[in-house]
Amino acid sequence: MLELGLFDEVGEVVRGLLPPALRPGLQCRAQRYGVKVWFEAAADVAGKPAKAHYEAQVISKKGVVGAKVLGLEIGFHAEYPDAARNDSLLARLTAAKAERTWREALGPEAVAGPFLGRADTWRRVSETWADPDLSDPELAMEVGARLTDYICALEPHLR
Repeated sequence: MLELGLFDEVGEVVRGLLPPALRPGLQCRAQRYGVKVWFEAAADVAGKPAKAHYEAQVISKKGVVGAKVLGLEIGFHAEYPDAARNDSLLARLTAAKAERTWREALGPEAVAGPFLGRADTWRRVSETWADPDLSDPELAMEVGARLTDYICALEPHLR
């Protein structure tokens, strides 16, 4: 029997939990330390992750409050080379009515602003978790459910 890696499992959780209305065009690409989720219509190049995508990934402990070893980031990324394009996407999400709506679903943990480690051009709406146990058998479900929360809360404002 093939055993899936943590982020392969996260992708499967997202596929299973996402409401049918948001499933058309859903794409997932898992790697050892993360998973990217995007919609085919948003991709600039067929088969490649869109520059605006959802992601769960292991990150450095730097910038993660309380982390001693590593962090986990979950949320939305705008990673276009053009800062203005990323700022435009973030502006759509932080417009008063939009932000009020997704804040109700995501809570204060979601940070809207510069990307962690690439603040000059990339933007994010994401949260970080300090020192998750990557071997915890429940982690894939928790991360997948939270990533699904982000997709359900933010995607309607991006379409």
